[in-house]
Amino acid sequence: MSLLEHLEELRRRLIIVIATIVVGVVIGFFLSDPVIHVLKAPLPAAYRGNLVVLTATEYFAVKLKVGIFLGIAISMPVLLYQGWRFIGPGLTLGERRRVVPLLASAILLFLLGLEIGYIIIPFALAFLLGLVPNGITAFLTVGDYVSFVTTMMLAFGVVMEFPIVLVALARIGILNYRRLADQRRFIILGIVIFAVVVTPGGDPISPSLLAAVMYVLFEGSLVVIRLMRR
Repeated sequence: MSLLEHLEELRRRLIIVIATIVVGVVIGFFLSDPVIHVLKAPLPAAYRGNLVVLTATEYFAVKLKVGIFLGIAISMPVLLYQGWRFIGPGLTLGERRRVVPLLASAILLFLLGLEIGYIIIPFALAFLLGLVPNGITAFLTVGDYVSFVTTMMLAFGVVMEFPIVLVALARIGILNYRRLADQRRFIILGIVIFAVVVTPGGDPISPSLLAAVMYVLFEGSLVVIRLMRR
C-alpha cells in the first residue's frame, strides 16, 4: 500500500472507532445509575445516604463521566480489533505471536488492577472518614466521591500495566535484567513517589498498597525478563 492508501485506511478505521465510542457512551450514560450504585458500595453504611449534589448540573456531569468510562469499556473490543487490523498486516508471524500474548496480558492485568483498586477503596475511606471528629457531619458530594473512586481504580489499572511495559522494552533491547537489577533502589524510590502522587485522598493506606503492588510487579517482571534472556 502507498502512503495515501495507508492514510485512507487509518481514516476509515478511526471513523469506525469514533462512531463505536459515541454509541458506547450513549449506552453507558443510560447504564450509569446502577454503576454509580455499585460505586457507592465501598462507603461505610452510615455515609451511603449522605451523598449530596450541590448544583443542578452536578449529577448530570457525574452520569456523563461514568457514561464515558463505560462507553470506552463497551467499545474496547472494537477498538482493539480495528487497531489490530491496521497494524497486523505489517507484522511478521513471529511478531504477531509475541504481540497477542502481551495484549491479552495487558487487558487481564488492567481488569485485575480495577478490581484491586475497588477492594482497597473501603480501607482508604475508613481512614479518611475516621478523621472526622464527633460533632461534625461529613456530607460527600456525588461528584467528588465518584471522582475519588474512579481515580483510585484507574490508578491501579494503569499500574498493573507496569510489567507489560518493562517486558516490552526488554523485548526490543532498551532494558535488560542487569540494568534493572542494578537500579533497583532508584526504581523503588520512583515507585513510592509515583504512588504518593497518583493516589487521591492523601491517606497513607492507598499509596502504601499501590507501592507494594508495583514493587511486586517489578520483581515479577525481573524474573520474566531473566527467563526471556535465557
